[in-house]
Amino acid sequence: MLCPDQMIHASRSPLRRLTRFEYNNTVRDLFGDTTLPANALPAEELGNGFGNDADTLSVSGLLAEQYFSVAEGIGTRATTAPAFAQLDPCTSTVTTATEDACATTIIQKLAPVVYRRPLVAGESDALLALAKATRATAGATFATGISSVIQAMLQSPDFLYRIEFGVPDQANPALKRPSGDEMATRLSYLFFGTAPDATLRAAAKTGELLTKQGVLAQATRMLADARSHAVVRFFFDNLLPINGLTDLTRDKVLFPTFSPTIGAAMHEETQQFLEYEIFSGTGTWPSVLTAPYTFVNDALATYYGIPGVTGAMFRKVALPDTTQRLGLLTQGGVMTGTVTTNQSNPVLRGSFIVNKLMCRQISLPTDPAILDQVKIPDDTTGKTARERFSKHSQQPICNSCHQFMDPMGFALENYNPVGQFRTQENGVTIDASGSVPGTPGALNGPVELARKLAETAEVQFCFASHWLNFAYGRKLGQGDECARASVEVEFQKSGYNVRQLLLALTQTDAFLYFPGSM
Repeated sequence: MLCPDQMIHASRSPLRRLTRFEYNNTVRDLFGDTTLPANALPAEELGNGFGNDADTLSVSGLLAEQYFSVAEGIGTRATTAPAFAQLDPCTSTVTTATEDACATTIIQKLAPVVYRRPLVAGESDALLALAKATRATAGATFATGISSVIQAMLQSPDFLYRIEFGVPDQANPALKRPSGDEMATRLSYLFFGTAPDATLRAAAKTGELLTKQGVLAQATRMLADARSHAVVRFFFDNLLPINGLTDLTRDKVLFPTFSPTIGAAMHEETQQFLEYEIFSGTGTWPSVLTAPYTFVNDALATYYGIPGVTGAMFRKVALPDTTQRLGLLTQGGVMTGTVTTNQSNPVLRGSFIVNKLMCRQISLPTDPAILDQVKIPDDTTGKTARERFSKHSQQPICNSCHQFMDPMGFALENYNPVGQFRTQENGVTIDASGSVPGTPGALNGPVELARKLAETAEVQFCFASHWLNFAYGRKLGQGDECARASVEVEFQKSGYNVRQLLLALTQTDAFLYFPGSM
């Protein structure tokens, strides 16, 4: 869908709560607290696939209780030496006579950064009154009073939520723009996963963030900053089936060389590969899917059979045989993470491609009768996975879905359940022929599959849609056609460059505006 250039198509912008990832990053940058305290909070519902879907981020009684406990711990650590001195130098020389002045200095410096906006009349006084009331209790100290202030701020909706009131758009009275501070917050959590830095806060004050060009300038600066890499890593940890590899176990008799250590190395391989290709390499999504290199250390190189790699550090190496592996999809971690048992499963691998790389959203049926027909076949029903799983496609009720998943899953059967390349299964030569739904022609093997996916526009636009859902903190749907079209056009014009895609996310009407009444 192409949208008229003369019209502004604002989309809804629901109230967003900080995720555990964002909470941990924010308190790290505010207080130097690297204990990952938000890991004690209940896990978010996946919603849009990334745990930051505003429509699913409700607050349960347990979460509210845990917010109190987590804030208490952060406040205590932040007011214990040597961290206490980092709040302000006055903490080192404070006396009874200067306590109020020191507390006020800390509050006025800290609270605007915690709340991500300037303080309004009376807020500083209220926080000072809390510090003094706490200080007056038996056994309390000046540090105790400041700790109570920190705890109160961390439990405030102004910290926990990304609240947006907006400012009227003078040219379009029915619309609002995020204020400078609100736009700084949008940008910062998109690119850094944390509260705005000093540069963003300064840009908010000058009015730079009220213009499309100003937003792009800051987005460009942030994307060039290494701090943006952590958000990209988080994105792929949720998009790809690699996040559980560190704890994954397989049958030691069947797969004696695989271990959780190898799983952890596979995870790091994928993340270092993506970081390099996106930020230092060609940078396009097709190049990610077809890159003729990877990143390994000595242990993983030995596991793959790649010679000449020594040491525990990961380094870039050319793939020794690009008829066996090519690009992201064929990496051991992706192939291992798409299998849940000690037997390969072409349906699960094909489902991953259909759902995550093509966005076709084929889900497991709920009808018990159909579930019985599509269950994993008995291991004795065939020597190869193709023989075992082909019966799904032979049943009309199953074929409606399996016709899309199975042909791509079969093309990946040259990888065993721990991501090692093989040509046979149980002494039978593997037939790795397949196809990509919606594209002409057949293919043979994982490398041809990777190349064909890289040439498929549906795959490129699916990748863009995942970033849209992540960046805007919800599942895009009806009313978001213009934002999607705008990003897709820019992504395509850039040759499907990932960095340009991320910048394009900040230039849509949906990012720059919201309706005047929501």
